[in-house]
Amino acid sequence: MGLEVHVELGTKTKMFCGCSTELGAEPNSQTCPTCLGLPGSLPVVNAIGVESAVKIGLALNCEIAEWCRFARKNYFYPDMPKNFQTSQYDEPIAFNGYLDVQLEDGEIFRVEIERAHMEEDTGKSLHVGGATGRIHGASHSLLDYNRAGIPLIEIVTKPIEGAGERAPEVAKAYVAELREVIKALGVSEARMDKGQMRCDVNLSLRPNGTKEFGTRSETKNVNSLRSVERAARFEIQRHAAVLSSGGSIVQETRHFHEEDGSTTAGRIKDNAEDYRYFPEPDLVPVAPARAWVEELRAALPEMPRLRRNRLREEWGVSEHDMQSILNAGAVDSIVATIEEGADSAAARKWWMGELARNANEQGVSVDELPITPAQVARIAALVAAGDLNDKLARQVIEGVLAGEGTPDEVVEKRGLKVVSDEGALGAAVDEAIAGNAAIADKIRGGKIAAVGALVGAVMKTTRGQADAARVKELILEKLGVSEG
Repeated sequence: MGLEVHVELGTKTKMFCGCSTELGAEPNSQTCPTCLGLPGSLPVVNAIGVESAVKIGLALNCEIAEWCRFARKNYFYPDMPKNFQTSQYDEPIAFNGYLDVQLEDGEIFRVEIERAHMEEDTGKSLHVGGATGRIHGASHSLLDYNRAGIPLIEIVTKPIEGAGERAPEVAKAYVAELREVIKALGVSEARMDKGQMRCDVNLSLRPNGTKEFGTRSETKNVNSLRSVERAARFEIQRHAAVLSSGGSIVQETRHFHEEDGSTTAGRIKDNAEDYRYFPEPDLVPVAPARAWVEELRAALPEMPRLRRNRLREEWGVSEHDMQSILNAGAVDSIVATIEEGADSAAARKWWMGELARNANEQGVSVDELPITPAQVARIAALVAAGDLNDKLARQVIEGVLAGEGTPDEVVEKRGLKVVSDEGALGAAVDEAIAGNAAIADKIRGGKIAAVGALVGAVMKTTRGQADAARVKELILEKLGVSEG
């Protein structure tokens, strides 16, 4: 198995020109002679793109080239306006690295990195008239070159061997960890659902005991962690079935289908020499100064796996719970909420409970919800102070998410504060005892568990805005019963 991951960098301008990279603009409105490949235009390398590439290489334990250059990768496709892609071939900026990933049972698996190189993205084709949105069956295609020239880093693994039947799990864990590394570096949001990070899954099978690799397939542009795992598993099973029946694998690209986890044939895959690579004559070589590289190395943030292990120990949670927090994308939100003054247990409780539920219902990640860590910390503080109970706090969260204002404004508008006036609580307790004389007698007779019914009656009277623990204390006091 080999994995090729394309990461779209979060630079403000394209890799070789000054056009904006902002998403959502009108088609073909963010183009210029350079990214359209018009005669006489000349590229200039994006300095932040080079810096981002070096940071990624360092984070992946790669060697950073003292001298490297760009190459032209020649192929002809409508979304490639120049009829070649400016990339790097035999001289990448980063090479020979590794990334340790943790599998679900805690095992650490090392994925070796062949290279990480700089290149540019292609334009985007929209195939119109077909049933699938693909070119087959379409009546015509539309082309948007806004994406052409956006900086990419392609990260290529060495052949991943030794994973056995866990290969699909390793693939998913590797892409997940790589995504966290990219986000930690701040060079890209790495949103797979927005195409900012895409994975090509290369697979081949060979008989046990042989050294030569079998013919591979390449499943292109897989755009979710779950899909990476499913694509790898499907291709392993497909290859095995073909080979077991005496057939031969065709070296080709494959399309992944989210609806059933299958892949279908794309195009026959060319070998590298068919791209007729040659050095890009319009760009000077890139030679990162060693002192600058070391400055970048010294400024690298704490790597995600080390950070997770540290936080897991600080928070006192299990590996399973930490994995759940990671899967929910809530690590940074919880950390930020703690930094705003909440204790770690409260921060985890609200982000992994009510807020995770809301995110799931809306089909977004928790950090996309319209609520800030500071607001969650304020809600936790109101609960800790006894001004809110959990039920009321959930209503406050609901109000903040609905755009009704800050937590304090929602409390005020909805009248959600806990009833703490002892006189009002005492009156509600007296009413509950008088209206449930038989239950009160049971409690006096020693059946303390029956107090729950009276607590429920008081909570109903106060619309859930009483402190249940204090209500229970008052009931037992008035009935002259000790819980001990």
